[in-house]
Amino acid sequence: MVPRIGPEAFYSQAEITAIGSYVPDNRLTNDELSAMVETSDEWIVRRTGIHERRIAGPREFSSHLAIQAVRNLIDRYGRNPADIDAVIVATTTPDHFFPSVASRVQQAFGIESALAFDLNAACAGFVSALQTANGLILTGAYRKILVVGTETLSKITNYTDRSTCILFGDGAGAVLLERTERGAFLASHAVTDGEGGIQVYAAGLSAELDGQPLDGDGKIVQNGREVYKWAVSTIPEGMKRLLEKAGMTVADLDWFVPHSANLRMIEAICERLGFPFERSLHSAGPYGNTSAASIPLALDLAVSEGKLKKGHRLALYGFGSGLTQAGLLLEWRLDG
Repeated sequence: MVPRIGPEAFYSQAEITAIGSYVPDNRLTNDELSAMVETSDEWIVRRTGIHERRIAGPREFSSHLAIQAVRNLIDRYGRNPADIDAVIVATTTPDHFFPSVASRVQQAFGIESALAFDLNAACAGFVSALQTANGLILTGAYRKILVVGTETLSKITNYTDRSTCILFGDGAGAVLLERTERGAFLASHAVTDGEGGIQVYAAGLSAELDGQPLDGDGKIVQNGREVYKWAVSTIPEGMKRLLEKAGMTVADLDWFVPHSANLRMIEAICERLGFPFERSLHSAGPYGNTSAASIPLALDLAVSEGKLKKGHRLALYGFGSGLTQAGLLLEWRLDG
């Protein structure tokens, strides 16, 4: 029987048992961007904390990055793809409308009899995928699930728009979730405010949203000021609700792992939370905003730097277009 944790019951029989990541070789530095639009390295770093971002090649898509991240996981932890029974890929930039990126991952590793699907919750996608995978494991039908966050945002970025092109990059991160007797997930939280969807979008088959015409011709359009205000005003409250579900406070956390949208935004959120920014994990500096890939990339950077230790308690918190937010408290049980 899974024990009740904190004031609200949250059941988990899953833990992360392996992690991997991949970013393209091609770097786009702030100085290179300053030759494309009116900006500078000093301006970008002061406002975002981003130094560079990785850019996928013309024939390199989200599935290619996802496959490389999974291969990195398998090579490092000696996992057998044949044991995997489900693949969930969080992405806003699939190679195609269909087939799914998850099905391309399944094919690449010859995983038989696997459930495979993509999930689009934008920058909250990776945490939403973890929540979904935990639920599938709780049913008893699945034991080992690959969860991948992968993006090629450069392909939908307008490089004449200074407000967005300085932010976005490409990358992928993957974890393996396995069934365990004592689950490592301590609490979960999710909120969606669909009325705010117009604040950050990329148009698709429809050229309007709630009666408003959409700009950008399929490229990212963002009202940065409004997204910043929404995140800084709502994420601290969401974090407090997440912690309350586990009977915890911010003082009980070893690390806060938010979506790496913008380091100045993370600083403001940490200040409102009363949590030291130095104890946040992020990937924006070297990789930019990679949407669904940003949290697993931040986790793997922390693993490689020796920051994450077995037994640490983490709060993962994704937020972005939708407007969506998803949080997950977990105990880190993976050795370096």
